[in-house]
Amino acid sequence: MKYYVLILIFLLPISLNAQSNLETILKSGEIIVSGLSFIKGTKSHPNSKTIESLCIKNKLSDKITVKLTGKDEDGNEIKKELVIPKDGKECLLELPKGIYTYEIVLANKETYKKGEYKFDDDITMTIKDD
Repeated sequence: MKYYVLILIFLLPISLNAQSNLETILKSGEIIVSGLSFIKGTKSHPNSKTIESLCIKNKLSDKITVKLTGKDEDGNEIKKELVIPKDGKECLLELPKGIYTYEIVLANKETYKKGEYKFDDDITMTIKDD
């Protein structure tokens, strides 16, 4: 009987330490997982007033300039201009959702395309020869 008491007294601190180590390991895992979800990014919420990213890739033979014009929810005019090199990609972050007019201008100042687009979710557009 004395041996059982000695064994319990000896193993009790080890089991308490193992419990503490397990909690530390679980907390570390939680931190790592939350860090990875931040890196991955999140999809826009349907009720959000902005899109997280609008990216434009240029597959044409020369640089292009993309001009965007729109209005936010308060009626304030939004103007954005991106210069994208050949085989390059540029992104806008936190762009208010809405309908924007766009103009794609070639390096020689000639308008390549013009139109309207409704931006309501994250998107990557590719500009290439028709």
